[in-house]
Amino acid sequence: MTDRLLVSEVVRAYGPAAGVLGVTLRVEPGLVHALVGLNGAGKTTLMRAALGMIRLDSGSVHIGGVAIGRMPAPAWARVGHLLDSPFAYPELDVRANLEVAARLRGLRARAVPGAVDAIIARIGITRYRRTRASRLSKGNRQRLGLAAALVAEPDLMILDEPTDALDPAGVIALRETLRERADRGAGILVSSHHLDEVARIADRISVMNRGRIIGTLDRAGAELERAFFDLVLRDDERRTDVAGGPS
Repeated sequence: MTDRLLVSEVVRAYGPAAGVLGVTLRVEPGLVHALVGLNGAGKTTLMRAALGMIRLDSGSVHIGGVAIGRMPAPAWARVGHLLDSPFAYPELDVRANLEVAARLRGLRARAVPGAVDAIIARIGITRYRRTRASRLSKGNRQRLGLAAALVAEPDLMILDEPTDALDPAGVIALRETLRERADRGAGILVSSHHLDEVARIADRISVMNRGRIIGTLDRAGAELERAFFDLVLRDDERRTDVAGGPS
């Protein structure tokens, strides 16, 4: 089956150890692929590259087997994403924002009300459906951004730190929603610095450090955090040895 996302030898360098430096990564249908790393590891840059938001120095990105430069608008409508601050029209209420998001993602007019009602309930923002976006708390703005990314039931989801500012109920709702979507065939790429949360939802965990994928973590393994830091430390030491050369 065709990968939902295939990133091949992608380079977007901002320095010798900054940006994305030759990353290959795939997101398969029905799987949640988590990307973890310290701040500055390159996770957000990689996600921007996967969405065609930045120019690549080299490498390629394919979504559903199609190079992103050749994807028609209807294909992009099947991609849901949340990067940086959630986008919303501040003067519109929650429901109106989601209606706009649904239409922009290609839902037919008759399907929009049901899709919007379903995602509002699933993400847990029913009580705020008539609240203007400008008046939402940070956590509820995050919920609105997630709802907008998920409203059209996309085949591929790319979510950067999606649990940011969420309360425990919001984290659980998101966790259950992502697992449900994956079980129905969606491919999900999610970044996070919460290793315990990642272990609950991810089928695969890739570790990124200083622009490169340096290994994977066993989600069922003990002491996940220690395994993560061991990988990062070994990679940093290896790079120092290479840069220093023989003594």
